[in-house]
Amino acid sequence: MKLKVKDIDIASGGPLIAVMNHEDAAMLDLHVMDRIKIKKGEKIETVVVDIAQSKKIVPKGRLGVFEEVISSLKLKNNDNVEISIARKPLSLEYIKKKLDGQKLAKEEIDQIVWDIVHNKLSAVELAYFVAACYTNVMTTEETILLTKAMVKHGDVLKLNKHPIIDKHSIGGIPGNRTTLVIVPIIAAAGYFIPKTSSRSITSPAGTADTMEVLANVAFPLKKMKQIVLKTNGCIVWGGALNLAPADDKIIAVERPLEIDAESQLLASIMAKKHSVSSTHILIDVPIGKDAKVKNKFEALKLKNEFEKIGRRLKKHIKVLITDGRQPIGNGIGPALEARDVLWVLKRDPRRPIDLEKKCMMMCANIFSMAGLKDGYKKALEILNSGKAYSKMVEIIKAQNGNEIAAEDIKIGKYSHDVLSSKSGRVIAIDNMLISRIARIAGAPKDKGAGIYLYKHVGYKVKRGERLFTIYSESKHEFEYVKDVAKSCKVFAVR
Repeated sequence: MKLKVKDIDIASGGPLIAVMNHEDAAMLDLHVMDRIKIKKGEKIETVVVDIAQSKKIVPKGRLGVFEEVISSLKLKNNDNVEISIARKPLSLEYIKKKLDGQKLAKEEIDQIVWDIVHNKLSAVELAYFVAACYTNVMTTEETILLTKAMVKHGDVLKLNKHPIIDKHSIGGIPGNRTTLVIVPIIAAAGYFIPKTSSRSITSPAGTADTMEVLANVAFPLKKMKQIVLKTNGCIVWGGALNLAPADDKIIAVERPLEIDAESQLLASIMAKKHSVSSTHILIDVPIGKDAKVKNKFEALKLKNEFEKIGRRLKKHIKVLITDGRQPIGNGIGPALEARDVLWVLKRDPRRPIDLEKKCMMMCANIFSMAGLKDGYKKALEILNSGKAYSKMVEIIKAQNGNEIAAEDIKIGKYSHDVLSSKSGRVIAIDNMLISRIARIAGAPKDKGAGIYLYKHVGYKVKRGERLFTIYSESKHEFEYVKDVAKSCKVFAVR
């Protein structure tokens, strides 16, 4: 069947989708979620079909195409294309097999990952794979195969250096911006640490969002390699790279479902580390009621799995179980967190000591893994000497940024202090409410929005004393977030 292209100016965010008029679809006995092949010249692409009941959207004789199809086949509006019926991806059989609780073989996992990377699965089909791995947990062997498949179907950063250091936090804790302190310390010590980081999806800031306050974070792999070879380190956004791309697509499905399958979490982290050729990897697993990992039993189980996979992939893995009961640092939101980081690196009296101590502890463990004794002392020496700050400036400039004083970082112009209603001691801080308020204030979309904490768990507080300040760049968001904050019990004081 020959049809004329109609660019409907919609992006799916991944899957390749085309829309047929219901009369054209009936002629080929096509239904929603069936596949067709679209041929334009020598190029052929298999896409998922949607059906338009109204000729207003897609008239008879036209084929509505999403932006991903336009890009893949280099189509233009009104181009003539030829379509034919296509079979469904092989991986659908394997996804059903996993839904039935069966173990997947290497070639089956490889096919699933290939189809994910090449956008052959619809969002619904990919969601079934995520759900299958959540309900029928993958074995260690399957997880290792998934990790290797994710790396295989993406680019790999090859530095030909040893050791190559990496670190990762499984997340869920507001603040906790350890990467921006650890990377310059490790790099200043002469080790290579090519750090890829994520942007926020559900938190007030991801590492990449915070680093973006200071420098660019989106680079192609070739430029990333140049930065690392020049400075020993980098802090870049993983989403701009083609490193384990299947992982990003899986995460995009997991988030709205609030599913975090253990096997996919393990494969996700290890694939990203494997793709930058890391040899020594420190994993931070915070535990707390609002964290991804709720208790020590779960944390030890996860630690054991990381270590097993690390041994199979010939990686040196160390897992730290840390306190995730409250935010780390004082700033929550990109600009406020960047200011905290610079204060730590510059040894400013206003620096958050909890963030500094955690970074020192993590650096000590990294140095120990690399065979260096007195790691804590070494990290503190690099920090106190100004070498860490100088290295951070070097990395910022290599990433097309400029040195900036912490005081010059732009914070939201609207601010509101939240005061304690009674005297006592802080016994708990609700991480989820902190994140929610900071996001309603505009973070991470507005870099200067967020929260600045004055008190942490264990601190004494007087009635009427400031607990935290909310910052916003938008008058509308500011007025709304003040009302939200009034109705939320963020701090428990006794």
